Amino acid sequence: MIEIAVFYAPVEADLARARLASAGIESLLLDHNLSGLLGGALMPSRLMVHPDDEADAKAVLEI
Repeated sequence: MIEIAVFYAPVEADLARARLASAGIESLLLDHNLSGLLGGALMPSRLMVHPDDEADAKAVLEI
């Protein structure tokens, strides 16, 4: 898995993951529970995808 985005607001991370899921791209949010608990400024959520899906995921998220 590789990191394609970092989110300081947990809601934005959830929305990005939902957009990927609706496009059929599996993803994982690392540190997401800590981000909600500690606040995004201290521990951001990291959005991870399989390396083969990187280009498609970035296109869906317009990164």
